[in-house]
Amino acid sequence: MPRALITDLSGTTIGAEERRFLREADPLGIIFFARNIENPEQLLELANDFRSTVGRSDAPVMIDQEGGRVARLRPPHWWGGVANARIAALDDDEAELAAWLAARIMASEMASCGIDVDCAPVLDLLVPGMHDVIGDRSFGSDPARVADLGRAACEGFLAGGVLPMVKHMPGHGRVGVDPHERLPTAEVDRATLEREDFVPFQALADAPWGMTAHVIYPALDPDRPATQSPTVIGDIIRGVIGFNGVLVSDAIDMEALTGSHEERARLSLEAGCDVVMHCNQPLEVRRRVADAVPELRGAALERVEAAAARRTTPADDFDRAAALSRLDSLLADTAR
Repeated sequence: MPRALITDLSGTTIGAEERRFLREADPLGIIFFARNIENPEQLLELANDFRSTVGRSDAPVMIDQEGGRVARLRPPHWWGGVANARIAALDDDEAELAAWLAARIMASEMASCGIDVDCAPVLDLLVPGMHDVIGDRSFGSDPARVADLGRAACEGFLAGGVLPMVKHMPGHGRVGVDPHERLPTAEVDRATLEREDFVPFQALADAPWGMTAHVIYPALDPDRPATQSPTVIGDIIRGVIGFNGVLVSDAIDMEALTGSHEERARLSLEAGCDVVMHCNQPLEVRRRVADAVPELRGAALERVEAAAARRTTPADDFDRAAALSRLDSLLADTAR
């Protein structure tokens, strides 16, 4: 069985040392960043090479392709998408169609390059006065509408053969700092979280993949960020929210977490994450983290297998050019 680990690569090809690492560590999957990307042909070859190296043709290959400012696939080879805030600026029916079209177009681009899991959509609320780390990545401040647009996006990804990953559970909108730099605290009572922040995630509790938030919620657990909190993961994400998909940590190399990277991985898995994501570190650090991460087993393995079973073969009749033209016409007013 593969390890409960998503790792990354240093460049556009797999070198000898990284290949040895991948064969020995056998991570569940890989995530690509801009440094790994040159053009569609190279990216497909890299995805295929990764799967060949670990010996699993269905090993998940991931990317952050939300559209807008968080997009690894960009022009001139790819579309790049649009910020969720532009989609949310449309009227309800048009916004849902736009969310589906944007996801479906991005999925067609990802799938053609061997990518089958997208770390999107963002279901975090837009909360006035908070840090811009979420900002225009959000579908807005209305929980029910965020849920509807998130559902449309998930359906668009799935129709294109890509598994969506809802994030960041149980809600990342109420933070004053960026977790890439330090640990945020969401100073909000539980009743408000249940009435607002949890709602989109409850509505999409059937998503195949989900990602945790590196955020402390004092009303839920005053001592540990959600990623490393058995209370938040067990009682809230698995309990109140009812999420039963694959739960992956946000990248544990972020400055929001402390301790060695091996300790961060161990605490995240012990708290209830099915898989840890570890990125942007030297190979020797990646090796130590892999050594600290166990093989997938039990319920976590079952959830990974259930998610994989939801991957579909896209219909042959999808007209990308027509879809992009329709989306452009919908978004024309929001650009003014």
